[in-house]
Amino acid sequence: MIGEQLQAHLDSGATTLCRAWAITRNDGVTLGFTDHDLPLFFEGITFSASAGLSTSHTVQGTGLAVDNAEAAGALSDAGVTAADIEAGRYDGAELRAWLVNWAVPEQRVMQFRGRLGELRRSGGAFTAELRGLTEALNRPLGRIYQKPCTAVLGDAACGVELSAPGYAAEAVLVAVAQARVLHLPPLSGFSPGWFNRGVLTILDGAAQGLRAMVKRDRIRDADGAREITLWAPLGAVPAPGDRVGVQAGCDKRFDTCRFKFGNAANYQGFPDIPGTDWLTAVPATIGETGGGSRR
Repeated sequence: MIGEQLQAHLDSGATTLCRAWAITRNDGVTLGFTDHDLPLFFEGITFSASAGLSTSHTVQGTGLAVDNAEAAGALSDAGVTAADIEAGRYDGAELRAWLVNWAVPEQRVMQFRGRLGELRRSGGAFTAELRGLTEALNRPLGRIYQKPCTAVLGDAACGVELSAPGYAAEAVLVAVAQARVLHLPPLSGFSPGWFNRGVLTILDGAAQGLRAMVKRDRIRDADGAREITLWAPLGAVPAPGDRVGVQAGCDKRFDTCRFKFGNAANYQGFPDIPGTDWLTAVPATIGETGGGSRR
């Protein structure tokens, strides 16, 4: 809703308006941009005037249709870089857009809020798809009746506190192979395979903030050194000496929930649901049902 002071400014006929955008990445970094010729500052964010970010026509409605738009800008060392895009740092990043009176930045109205979708880059520029808040309504919801658990380890439905002792570890990276195989020192107290299907996070260095799913966790030598293999290579290659964090994984089975996490009461699957054999079973046509051969 437009405030009274901004509305009065709009009604005056002589306006000092510009647009401002703030991108908040999943690693917590926030970048600000404006199409004004001087930087702006509000909400604790400095909006750079040199980034050259602009947006196309934004489609908005009062129903549940998804608001959409595109943003285009120039790649720069101080702003959005090709390396960060390739590393996936902007995937799903939050974006907010304001109409601002640059002479009095307190007079502003938020015109768009959503997340970045597909990003494309060509030469020294990038184009990002913007997805409105109603995009989340496109996700299917509801319970699925199946044997494996439908919860995500650590979410509200699961209830496991992954920060509790025994579920996570930190270590200093020893070596990296193809940004996909990471060698760690021995992790005492964690059996081989404990981190299978878990999440690995780079805590510092050039790849800080990147996360990836663990495919395999094994002991690689007699000293107990650890080898973590990821499902896909990291977008940026970490270096030996960088700190990494790794969380326990779950294979969604009831026994794992019960014995590994002590969380059987919150299991979101149906371990005793009948299998397909029950669906194809038919009534017996003879009186002998002991399973022996017929003569």
